[in-house]
Amino acid sequence: MSIRGLKKKQPKTFKVKIITVDAEMEFSCEMKWKGKDLFDLVCRALGLRETWFFGLQYTMKGICTWLKMDKKVLDQEIPKEDPISFHFLAKFYPEKVEEELLQEITQHLFFLQVKKQILDEEIYCSPEATVLLASYAVQAKYGDYDPNFHEPGFLAHDELLPKRVLRQYQLTAEMWEEKITAWYAEHRGIARDEAEMNYLKIAQDLEMYGVNYFPIAQNKNHTDLLLGVDAKGIHIYSINNRFSPNKSFEWSAIRNISYSEKELTIKPLDKKAEVFKFFSSQLKVNKLILQLCIGNHDLFMRRRKVDSIEIQQMKAQAREEKARKKMENQRLAREKQLREEAERAKEELERRLFQLEDEARQANEALLRSQEAAELLAEKAQIAEEEAKLLAQNAAEAEQERQRLEITALKTKEEKRLMEQKMREAELIAVKLVKESDRRAKEAEHLKQDLHEAREAERKAKQKLLDITKLNYPHMVKYPQSLPTDIRDANFDKGSIKLDLKDIDLKRLSFEIERERLDYLEKSKKFEDRLKELKSEILALKLEEKQSGLYS
Repeated sequence: MSIRGLKKKQPKTFKVKIITVDAEMEFSCEMKWKGKDLFDLVCRALGLRETWFFGLQYTMKGICTWLKMDKKVLDQEIPKEDPISFHFLAKFYPEKVEEELLQEITQHLFFLQVKKQILDEEIYCSPEATVLLASYAVQAKYGDYDPNFHEPGFLAHDELLPKRVLRQYQLTAEMWEEKITAWYAEHRGIARDEAEMNYLKIAQDLEMYGVNYFPIAQNKNHTDLLLGVDAKGIHIYSINNRFSPNKSFEWSAIRNISYSEKELTIKPLDKKAEVFKFFSSQLKVNKLILQLCIGNHDLFMRRRKVDSIEIQQMKAQAREEKARKKMENQRLAREKQLREEAERAKEELERRLFQLEDEARQANEALLRSQEAAELLAEKAQIAEEEAKLLAQNAAEAEQERQRLEITALKTKEEKRLMEQKMREAELIAVKLVKESDRRAKEAEHLKQDLHEAREAERKAKQKLLDITKLNYPHMVKYPQSLPTDIRDANFDKGSIKLDLKDIDLKRLSFEIERERLDYLEKSKKFEDRLKELKSEILALKLEEKQSGLYS
């Protein structure tokens, strides 16, 4: 036998992609697997035991359909794709979430699905309730509020409110975050599973929670009603109102539900009551309605019976788990409180230590400043002592200088008196010189006048002599060179006497003027020399007087 024959033949498989609310998974399934085989595989992968709430949903020709558990997967009318996609969702909803949802994973899956339905506006929620629900969602995601860590803007990337609510109110993202954070801060100490349960407890009271709606008609031609199926029964709504049903059939009051083609019949338990018939758009819709009705009715009856051993064990485990978690949360809260107190005490000690270090540093600085001040004062004292000695010495020298200056001042006064006397003498001499100069100027003027008169007389005498000569010797005027010498001499002797007399007077006068001028120049030179001497003495006295003032 060949080695190939020893090997077991591998079964054929196909790929399946399972999409949960927050994750995706891929599995390889055998061709012969039924829907329950695939469903059990997914539940095992998720660690889910409360499987009766969930199912695998797919969309075919615009209709959301649930995978049948008792039929092969490939024999059902599913999308022809690779891998085949299924959504793992809650198919049936509990009446009371706190009592029926036992596992934490079950609770978490319901929380994610209901939250998505509210955000997608499949479940209507008032704006006030959406803010409260958003605060529980934030508590479940981020834990306790810490203003040092959760700074403004930390919710910017989280989708927490339906778009309808955001459009209804003209508020900024920062304003919505402030409102959510105000509630979020009140949830301090709530664990994640507890926050998710509080979210579901609020959501289960909403009118559209857990209701599957289908359009129906009371006749074959008009679709003017909605049929809703939920955990409590079947409800008939008007087409524009999904909140308040026009008619309701509780599961306990329904005897039978059946369909024929597009017609679906609800028979009440009371045989006298009217049978309700309606029409749907397709046969598949009637099948889906019937499937949901059977599942919800089974769960309704199951809740009102004694729990099975498995459920009792699960509830006991859930109670134990809750008690353990409660104790764990209390222990963690106590440890957290102790840690916070320790941190506060540590911060206080660090603050006190820092304060003491600061005080010590300030004291050291003050001590150093005191030492520096003491050293500076010692230096100042030494300098002051040296200055005192120097001042005493300077005082003695100043006393000697004062005595010398007193003597100098006496001399200066005497010299000043002499200088003033000399100045007065110089002034008198200057006045005399001015007067003498005026007198000499007048005399010079008179002498100039006398000289002018003498020259004028001389000119006239010469003219007169010339005239006499012309009268007595007319021929000599024309020929003066031919006169006898004795005659010329005799005639000129008379005029010469007069001319000589005039010349003698002029010479005498000129000599006197020259002598007076020389005397005046000599006296002026002496006076100028005297003035220079006086100026030199006055300057010397002024310098001495200035020096005496500086010494003083």
